[in-house]
Amino acid sequence: MTTNNVEFGLDTFGDVTFDGTGTPLPHAQVLRNVVEEGVLADQLGIDFFGIGEHHREDFAVSSPETILAAIASRTSKIHLGSAVTVLSSDDPIRVFQRFSSLNAVSNGRAEVILGRGSFTESFPLFGFELSQYEQLFEEKLDLFAALLKNEPVNWQGSIRPPLRNQKVFPTIESGQLKTWIGVGGSPESVVRAAHYDLPLMLAIIGGSPYRFQPYVDLYHRAFEQLGKPVRPIGIHSPGYIAETDEQAREELWPCFKAMRDRIGRERGWPPMTRAEFDNEIEKGSLYVGSPETVAAKLAPVIKTLGIDRFQLKYSAGALGHDKMLRCIELYGQKVIPAVRAALAA
Repeated sequence: MTTNNVEFGLDTFGDVTFDGTGTPLPHAQVLRNVVEEGVLADQLGIDFFGIGEHHREDFAVSSPETILAAIASRTSKIHLGSAVTVLSSDDPIRVFQRFSSLNAVSNGRAEVILGRGSFTESFPLFGFELSQYEQLFEEKLDLFAALLKNEPVNWQGSIRPPLRNQKVFPTIESGQLKTWIGVGGSPESVVRAAHYDLPLMLAIIGGSPYRFQPYVDLYHRAFEQLGKPVRPIGIHSPGYIAETDEQAREELWPCFKAMRDRIGRERGWPPMTRAEFDNEIEKGSLYVGSPETVAAKLAPVIKTLGIDRFQLKYSAGALGHDKMLRCIELYGQKVIPAVRAALAA
């Protein structure tokens, strides 16, 4: 990887936003807004647009590939993928078919990021036991990796009947479906990505990004031991860009806190304080501020960790659609060029 070839992307979970009166927008309107955000990202020359999968009231997207297909029909260059697809509670063959179909209609622009997901609502919804959390992901990933070869599949495991010389359609027209493994901080998951010869997407959503250097090093060592060239490494982190540092912080703070506290109540976390929020911006993995501030923070992270792609999770709870559009504009028009210039210096 050379720093001149770094890719820049955007991620959203389709967070349910509010209208001007503080009323939550219908899920349908949120989904239409996500399409508009993806179209704008393409117009700005941003490399990738990712949509996460959730099955809960505060996130509107339960079928990322459907929304990505709508964006594909109105764009021409941007790569489109999930962020992430919860493979553990899905059928690997159906996931492959949906993304190979997206790849076809987008002329080869589809990607999929496979993960276990940090939310577990999909398990009871689709009839899976949380006690099988690890086993489901491991076996389904093994099957998905077999599908990537784009040839008849022979596979056997404990979670479904075996496959014997089974063909899966549609096939990938050219090359291979780009597939990442999303990792939240497990060394085993890092090694697993290398084992399957797949790119690594690190979800760094809190604390110093530099604490993930050991995972980057582990990924490189794993490929060295396998005798293969290392695959790309990406980072997914939250952030928000406005005209000034103060504006960015003040606009994001109430929405970010409400989202963080809502999730925190489910997981036993204490309410987020303003000091925590500010510290995460200054020393952690929250990229918030003016374009100049965000670029100055991002460039050394990319250079030090040696990553190939950065994906900014720009949506945050009730943060308005108009504000997110402006954030996307500033990211594409100012942050990305500034980071590229800093990396080339």
